[in-house]
Amino acid sequence: MTTAATRPERGQTLELRIDDLAYGGAGVARHEGGYVVFVRDAVPGDLVRAVLTKRKRHYGEARTVEVVEPSPERIPPRADHPGAPWQVLPYERQLEVKQHQVDDALRRIGRLDGYELEPIVPAVQEWRYRNKLEFSFGHDADGTLICGFHAPGSWEDIVHVEDCLLQSERGNEVRRQALDWARGQGLGAYDRRTQAGALRNLVVREGRRTGEVQARLVVTEGTEVDTRSLSEAVPVESLLVTTIEGVGETTMGGTTEIVAGSSPTFREELSGLDFRLSAQAFFQTNTEMAEKLYATAAEFAALGGHERVYDLFCGIGTIGLSLAPRAGEVWGLEIVEEAIADAITNARANDIRNAHFFAGDVRLAMRDLVEKAGRPDVVVVDPPRAGLSQKVVRRILEASPKRIVYVSCNPTTLAPNAAQVVEAGYVLRRVRPVDMFPQTHHIECVALLERA
Repeated sequence: MTTAATRPERGQTLELRIDDLAYGGAGVARHEGGYVVFVRDAVPGDLVRAVLTKRKRHYGEARTVEVVEPSPERIPPRADHPGAPWQVLPYERQLEVKQHQVDDALRRIGRLDGYELEPIVPAVQEWRYRNKLEFSFGHDADGTLICGFHAPGSWEDIVHVEDCLLQSERGNEVRRQALDWARGQGLGAYDRRTQAGALRNLVVREGRRTGEVQARLVVTEGTEVDTRSLSEAVPVESLLVTTIEGVGETTMGGTTEIVAGSSPTFREELSGLDFRLSAQAFFQTNTEMAEKLYATAAEFAALGGHERVYDLFCGIGTIGLSLAPRAGEVWGLEIVEEAIADAITNARANDIRNAHFFAGDVRLAMRDLVEKAGRPDVVVVDPPRAGLSQKVVRRILEASPKRIVYVSCNPTTLAPNAAQVVEAGYVLRRVRPVDMFPQTHHIECVALLERA
């Protein structure tokens, strides 16, 4: 049993042997007396020196300052990239860890058992798989404008990236073109301490199936952009400039101007369907693996052509529209009105007439949807990382579908949600992890719950 005497002090340097990986990517070690320490930038088998950055009663958090003895599993990193922390583990080992973490969350947090945990679906590409990346502008030590990512644990320091191995070659070229143009214009980066400066972010999105690229430059209010020279320097199908007023770092909101292209959208194909994506619409960032994720959802839904399907948190309608040809009717619900407008446009573009989309908060609009559409046979839910609130779960249970297909991006929130549904009389049948994000700790999975 750990006591105050055996808990290390904040700022203390510890020598720790890493035993495991926790969900979120930190290494797990035990200090004197069994005190658990979650260690950043460490993998199982490493012996590290680490500085304790947070001290709680039952656990601490630490940052690796030196790998004293590397794990036998460690491999050399391919990319100087803060967004690929697991690249020092062989890919097969990454898959094993993710599979275990899904199972661990369901059993330990949800106290669930009796389900079939299916083998994780590996990624089609281990590198250059992302169709969207958000870059931040900053300055290096010499004051030169750079474009890259926030340094780990920092809200103000930017690490320049020359070749992002999570992005395609064309996406990298677009980022370099935008940076060269900005340097030529003499524009500076937004200072996150003083809230002064012009350039905030660059968002690059690609249609992996269509080849279309959208670039969106995010600038501070009052910034004058020479749009003609920008469009000449960055030749893409859709070029936008978004002006943000607030001091917080975000690429959402603001006022967007079309610099090049006929509309603020670009085209992508997914599961044989054509989608138009607006600048701030959510779309899975790994197109190839999104197809496998949605194919799993369709398999678990087991549609026979007559069912009424609810697609909750439907976004621009990707899941619902992919299920529509096999369903009697699909009803999509999403709180973001712009996403619903995209979903309706996408249904028309694909000549899908049995899919209906409505804007509303699932907590408040679910009962109205049941009254309007009738009770669902199948509910497909794809919530944000925080999972479903208890109220949303209750609304789904009130609708009493035969099957619930839960598409999760976080097993630690899937577990308590699934436990609540099981307690109400459903059975957790199958869970299939899908690796959407190689070289990272992120895990997607699909779970099937059936009414007993």
